[in-house]
Amino acid sequence: MSQVNQLDASLNKHLDRRKARDMFRSLTLVPPGTADFSSNAYLSLSAQPSVKKTFLSRLQDAAHANTPSLLGSGGSRLLDGNSPKAEALEKTLAAFHSAPASLLFNSAMDANVGLFSCVPQPDDVVLYDELVHASIHDGMRLSRAAEKLSFAHSTVWSTEETVEHGKRKPESLETVLVGLLSRPGGHLFKSGERNVFISVEGVYSMDGDVCPLKDITDCVERWLPKGNGLVIVDEAHSLGVFGERGQGLVSELGLEDRVWARVMGFGKAMGCSGGLILCSDITRSYLINYARTLIYTTAMALPSLISIEVAYEFMMSGGAEPLVHRLKNLVKNAHCLLMEMYERLKPPSHLLRVSLVEPKSSIIPVFTDHPRSLAGHCQQNGFMVRPIVSPTVPKGTERIRLCLHAANTADEAVGIVSAIESWVVSQMNVSKSRL
Repeated sequence: MSQVNQLDASLNKHLDRRKARDMFRSLTLVPPGTADFSSNAYLSLSAQPSVKKTFLSRLQDAAHANTPSLLGSGGSRLLDGNSPKAEALEKTLAAFHSAPASLLFNSAMDANVGLFSCVPQPDDVVLYDELVHASIHDGMRLSRAAEKLSFAHSTVWSTEETVEHGKRKPESLETVLVGLLSRPGGHLFKSGERNVFISVEGVYSMDGDVCPLKDITDCVERWLPKGNGLVIVDEAHSLGVFGERGQGLVSELGLEDRVWARVMGFGKAMGCSGGLILCSDITRSYLINYARTLIYTTAMALPSLISIEVAYEFMMSGGAEPLVHRLKNLVKNAHCLLMEMYERLKPPSHLLRVSLVEPKSSIIPVFTDHPRSLAGHCQQNGFMVRPIVSPTVPKGTERIRLCLHAANTADEAVGIVSAIESWVVSQMNVSKSRL
């Protein structure tokens, strides 16, 4: 057997193990006409006629002007890929988000990896919410920071810590901070000689819950009053749907001056691709010099820059505000329908669990021990939802994730809940027949 075939055989064993654990992934296509309850395009901007018209018009203008970089940028930002369009866009977005400066990346993942891998120095520490995105973990793995310590999800104060199922939960942010300050060398953090980076998300994509950001900044400033507690907020899922004209959660709470950096992702509500770091001028310059995900990759092409520009202009003009209002009503109604169904059927917990708390974002998790079966049933009935399984979410919290969009209709919301109900009823009937 050749070395290549030996490798294929070895890799196939890993794939077989994943299949045996029902964790195998594959690429799929969404059938035409399927109602979208899966994608992250919360505002459905690509369906807005004015957005499409403006985007196509500007592309045509660039084509008629014989723009040399129409299809591709030609190189990295540091070589031939920079452009007046990119620099003007960065200044516009920094001003809109009330930040000193900003820097574009090809994706929010690249932004997170670039930021966390190069900014924390060898004596610094990174504290992170246990449910932060995989891209932040990837950045931390490459980081030179002395330690990376997790804290319990959205648990800020030590008084919030509890014991669940006989086991103590991960420690709160405050407890981890106090422990860091109390250990040998802790005086260097107290004095401000060493930095502590605190990583959180504005909205967590799997549960749709909103970060207690005001409490986090209060806690950090209480225990690190020298200003060396540097909060980083990933706003990929809060951009566009939180804050005045979609500025994000940080702006909604008025915390622009108390958050050190923000990572914006354009692949969700903005309906584009790309990412952005909002930061100080010095941090921007440092990233240009050290962030490998910026230095060693081809810069975004002009069509991507135009799509971001057009989406932001639509949002800045107030055009997205009716969409946000409609989206919030859809989420509220869909959750009410789920609650009514849940109370009526009272299914066993292994079949279905739904949070009683009204969602604060566009994401509604529907927990089940059988996410692939439920998702498949919904898809067969014309509703695209995806199963979310371990390791994407902690084992025991498998679910389908309903992502609602401004373009969803009230009838589609009724339809997806009806599809979930018919699956639950069929599963309950199967269980009864076995008794």
